[in-house]
Amino acid sequence: MAKRALVVDDEKAIVKGIKYSLEQDGLEVDCAYDGDEALALAREHDYDIVLLDVMLPKRDGFEVCREIRGFSDVPVVMLTAKGDDMDKILGLEYGADDYITKPFNILEVKARIKAIMRRVAKPSGTRERGRITAGDLVIEEDARRVTSAGREVNLTGREFDVLTFLARTPGKVYSRDELLHAVWGTDYPGDARTVDVHVRRLREKLEDNPGEPRYVRTKWGSGYYFQL
Repeated sequence: MAKRALVVDDEKAIVKGIKYSLEQDGLEVDCAYDGDEALALAREHDYDIVLLDVMLPKRDGFEVCREIRGFSDVPVVMLTAKGDDMDKILGLEYGADDYITKPFNILEVKARIKAIMRRVAKPSGTRERGRITAGDLVIEEDARRVTSAGREVNLTGREFDVLTFLARTPGKVYSRDELLHAVWGTDYPGDARTVDVHVRRLREKLEDNPGEPRYVRTKWGSGYYFQL
């Protein structure tokens, strides 16, 4: 089955260009031009990735991203014309997985999309799923599913990748730069604060007391590690 993308931007020329380019790679592409239309489509269809502009009519991209996170863990890439780092971090706070700053090269956009979709792809077949268990926390790697005390935890693709990367080697401390390179890739243009944002969100979703985390812990002055 073909992968499906949602492209959201109020500049129709940009949408047309992205749509054409992604369709050349075999993706099915839906388009939206304001926040309300984007949310309606996101609720109606099961997308593999969403490209979402920040500055939109009716609802801005941050609000749309936050709403999508309430019902889906689809990877969301924010498109922003602003170069301010706080806007980028704010997008991650609302649940975005990545961002691309305008003006962008369409080849970069396609490369980012392919990298994200490879990371979150669920394997087919019925083979035994990899599983990591720590107390009440269960990480099913193949299904990309996390439960805590039997309750499913809704993580974004990046949050799942950070958690799984740490959980595969419990007790091993990784610096923020090491996590950034391992999960986002060596060519990622953001900085290590992105890691801090995702770790904080993970703790808020996984921990009874995020201020005293049980699973994703800090080694002061060194980095983060997973505690079984």
